[in-house]
Amino acid sequence: MKNLLILGGTGFVGSALCEKLVEHFGAAGARLTVPTRRAERAKRLAMLPTVELVETDLHDDGRLTRLLFGRDAVINLVAILHGSAEEFERVHVALPQRLARACKVAGVPRVVHVSALGAAADAPSNYLRSKAVGEAALRAAGLDLTVLRPSVIFGSGDRFLNLFAQLQAVFPLMPLAGADARFQPVWVEDVAAAIVRSLVSPAPEVVECVGPHVYTLAELVRLAGRWSGHERPCCRCPTRWAAPRPRCSR
Repeated sequence: MKNLLILGGTGFVGSALCEKLVEHFGAAGARLTVPTRRAERAKRLAMLPTVELVETDLHDDGRLTRLLFGRDAVINLVAILHGSAEEFERVHVALPQRLARACKVAGVPRVVHVSALGAAADAPSNYLRSKAVGEAALRAAGLDLTVLRPSVIFGSGDRFLNLFAQLQAVFPLMPLAGADARFQPVWVEDVAAAIVRSLVSPAPEVVECVGPHVYTLAELVRLAGRWSGHERPCCRCPTRWAAPRPRCSR
């Protein structure tokens, strides 16, 4: 694995992954190419010794295929948390379909795809259903594929615990729908390490990434408030009055 393409490498998980790969392979190790729409927003990654930022549009078939030529593997981290059905379709379904075709053309056999815990065709949200369709598209292409399904991902700069910490710094009360929903949050560094392991050693087709403890949403919100110094009481309420509740944090 000397030449890797990391789609979504400038994001929360992608940044941790790039650092972990540089740490694993060393300064003279694998070459890491990270496509981005705006390179100036990811200058911190460019400081890593083996990372190259390339400005491009991943939703363009020709550009994506050209990026893949000569790669030993590609890691796909591209995802959105919120959006319309059309936006989920474009990012979680059409891009994996495009990636599968491009890998065939460019001769890239190895793909690590980061999906989400609970992804299924009959899942209750557009987010999870679209993730399942994207997985299926890559699986049908006959690639050497590993799918990682992380639970809620936390760490410095995440958009889950930090969101609730920020809200509690402003509001005196936290309204929550689904306060008893259960999560098994996983540290971003552990997810990055799991991706590295799947690249350098044999890995199962599906890897579920979860942390050691299960929490309710209400417990996580209270912890976020406590750690930030702004713990507020939570109240259960109908969904239409609830604070935002993202299911993952890439």
